[in-house]
Amino acid sequence: MASINNHGTPDPQVTPRSSGPRRYSAEYKARILAEYETLGKQAKGALLRREGLYSSLITNWRQQRDKGAEAALAAPAGRPKADPRDKEIARLQTQVARLETELGKARTVIEVQGKLSALLDQLATDSATTNGESA
Repeated sequence: MASINNHGTPDPQVTPRSSGPRRYSAEYKARILAEYETLGKQAKGALLRREGLYSSLITNWRQQRDKGAEAALAAPAGRPKADPRDKEIARLQTQVARLETELGKARTVIEVQGKLSALLDQLATDSATTNGESA
């Protein structure tokens, strides 16, 4: 659509339309479908012209709506079944935590044993020198 510039003459440049296909929200599609289905033949055409839509879009939206309704009705009731992999992951995480705790305890025991061994060595060396033996 041409606009008018500051001098009162029409600007020959046409403003570009948005690039790419139009996107419609699910709410908009549902509202238009609901309105379209209540109208007569002439009013349907007027709605399409007013909204800048094609009848093929209405057909596609109807199919999408019906397919979504079928999928929703076909879905089993209740909670979805638990994935066995999730149960295995939880079991392995528990096992890892337990093994890390055991490893920490084992490291502490090894550290204490090392210190005890060094202390016993020192005591043995000290007692040997106090008894008159040379090391």
